[in-house]
Amino acid sequence: MAPKDKKKSHWAWIILAACLGTLFINYSVRLGYGVVLPEMIRVLDLDRTSGGSIFNFFLFVYIFLTPLCGYLTDRVGARVVMTISIFILGVGTFLMGRAETLFSACLAFSVAGFGSAGMWTPAVTLVIRWFSPNRRGLALGILTTGTGLGFASTGIVFPWIIHHLSYNYVWFLLGTGAFVMAFINGLLLRSSPEEAGCTPWGQSKDFIHKSKAELTFSDRNLSFTAIFHNPNFWVIGLSYFCISYALYGITTFMVDFARYQLGMSLESAGLLATLHGITQIIGVLTLLPCSDFWGRKRTVLFSNFSISVALFGVLLAGSSLKMVFIFIGVMALFYGPTFAMYSACAGDYFPRNMIGSVVGAWTSFYGIGAILVHWITGILRDRTGVYDLAFLINAVMAFTGLLLFFFVKKQTDKEVISRPANNPLLKDFRL
Repeated sequence: MAPKDKKKSHWAWIILAACLGTLFINYSVRLGYGVVLPEMIRVLDLDRTSGGSIFNFFLFVYIFLTPLCGYLTDRVGARVVMTISIFILGVGTFLMGRAETLFSACLAFSVAGFGSAGMWTPAVTLVIRWFSPNRRGLALGILTTGTGLGFASTGIVFPWIIHHLSYNYVWFLLGTGAFVMAFINGLLLRSSPEEAGCTPWGQSKDFIHKSKAELTFSDRNLSFTAIFHNPNFWVIGLSYFCISYALYGITTFMVDFARYQLGMSLESAGLLATLHGITQIIGVLTLLPCSDFWGRKRTVLFSNFSISVALFGVLLAGSSLKMVFIFIGVMALFYGPTFAMYSACAGDYFPRNMIGSVVGAWTSFYGIGAILVHWITGILRDRTGVYDLAFLINAVMAFTGLLLFFFVKKQTDKEVISRPANNPLLKDFRL
């Protein structure tokens, strides 16, 4: 009988499709908030600081629970975590549609953040496990189109819904989509190739032996605290913090910036979200597969440099709408691949069965950066009346993230497997 992974329809692609749909809904909620924000603060009579605070309640819960979700992904499986999480996301988005005060909106979006915590980390972990190392960039590129597609659709669909109905129906639509994906995830997801009787897609015969050796090694006496002994964990985490601050500072507030500082209509300003989403897709389908050949570190350095240039460009563009659109497009081209490449580093620098825990722990750095930038940007905008100073800080943070990544040091698979005694990351393992 032929092995299952030799069949034309490898289950890895079903896993990838389900994860892509999950991220589409998740990022439509997360990134689409910036499109709904101008209308929400008008109807609820809020200032920008309050608008940023609503998102921060989402992020507080998100970063608090994501490490736990990563740990549970390694222990009970991504199928359980993702199915329950997207159902909770659906509940939170429905509550957002019913919110009438700042308090109720913060409470509702914190429930959504609870659900969102179990999306990205398990999805990336599944893809890393189901695809061989020389195919992970391609698979993560396809997966990450879900974020771009979600954001692109918000820039077109959300303003139409707001104009013809109200912003409340945006949340009702997203909640319905989340409940549908909860059913699909429970039906189709499998937590590992071994569970389905497969090997990772794209795995060559000469890699199988090494893969089994890594699996056998990393399955024994796994210690969560071991990841904190690796300097790469902290360097990559701090770089992640900086680039998250930079990217969320512009992405969350760019529609409001275009609407009120540049004087555009909501429909026209919403096209920034559509442009952002479309160029994200281009970026993830080109840059992530290339990272399989260029190397993750080299690709991240190039990406962070480009983001830095683009953010300085937005700041210097002034009132030139054409240049603002161009620089937002350049930034978004690298926005999509950024989070996937940082997550993929977990598979490059850490043992296979620690991937979920590492990605979950790194998400704390990412979340803290996003929380800080929402408050700082909101406060600076409310006090100065413009986004100039806030956007300058974003650009500086992106450049700092670039500099930090130069200090990431590569550790080979051979060193990980054959020299555990000399490896501080693996000192808690017992053979």
